[in-house]
Amino acid sequence: MNMRYITKIQKNISRCPRLHSRKNTSNMLDGSYKSIYKGRSMNFDELREYAAGDDIKFVDWKASSRSRKLLVRQFVAEKKHNIMFVLDTNRRMLADSKGLMEKHELAIMGAGTMAYFVNQNGDDIGAVYSCGNRVNFEPFKTGLGHIEKILEDYHREVTPGNRSDINSALEYIIHNFRRKMIIIIVTDLQGAYRISETNLKRLLVANDIILLNVSDADIGESDMYDMESGSYIADFVLGKKMTDRAAANKAYIERQTDAKLRKYGIASVLLDDEDKLEEKLIDLIDRHKMEKMQNGINS
Repeated sequence: MNMRYITKIQKNISRCPRLHSRKNTSNMLDGSYKSIYKGRSMNFDELREYAAGDDIKFVDWKASSRSRKLLVRQFVAEKKHNIMFVLDTNRRMLADSKGLMEKHELAIMGAGTMAYFVNQNGDDIGAVYSCGNRVNFEPFKTGLGHIEKILEDYHREVTPGNRSDINSALEYIIHNFRRKMIIIIVTDLQGAYRISETNLKRLLVANDIILLNVSDADIGESDMYDMESGSYIADFVLGKKMTDRAAANKAYIERQTDAKLRKYGIASVLLDDEDKLEEKLIDLIDRHKMEKMQNGINS
């Protein structure tokens, strides 16, 4: 197998962080991640303020005396999890990102880098994406060859004739999986905007969701390609009125999408190009970890 994507990803990797899940895992799960939960486990993680229902035997009396707050020890356990990538194959992904990289190529680098991170921890990776009128599922496996196959298969499905809706892939997960997962959605602004709240609510009952949002080039930053006519739009056609209208519409969609993600506690990152890809993904993982730890404390 030609490992062109993996080779490119490896050149950009300097360290491999870990994801954390807010869900308490069970012995029935297949992948592997750290799960933050209240109670006893293998490894001490940190101190936090006492909350109603905490076992008194986990109170750290010395630390409590120093801080003048009642503090308890929180632990981390290694458990099994699965990581599911949901990849948007709509033809919008053929357009340019803000960094003038084709969106589907940036999506591949973003998803591939995240997959590389979790593979280093021995975690199982699966993927779903639309292929015309059906949804393709790449089974949960480990290994760089498996990641390369997912990325190459996804690349082949992003075509000018693909008008798929990412909700079809999410509904496939809802109807076919009962295991707990960390779901990593890779799409663009339009894709994120179109994700139905019904699907998010159903998926979040048992899973975590993280979103990689591949940016769009602003009008005037790159050649504009009209999917309907199959040709590029001449510069003179894009007057100020059209560009202002497009900018206002984009700003509205951004506000609506951001509000939806905040409502459901979904950590997201905007990807412009691959130069800062690793830095942004590590920051996303850290934010996801802290949010899930906080949710565990408050739950």
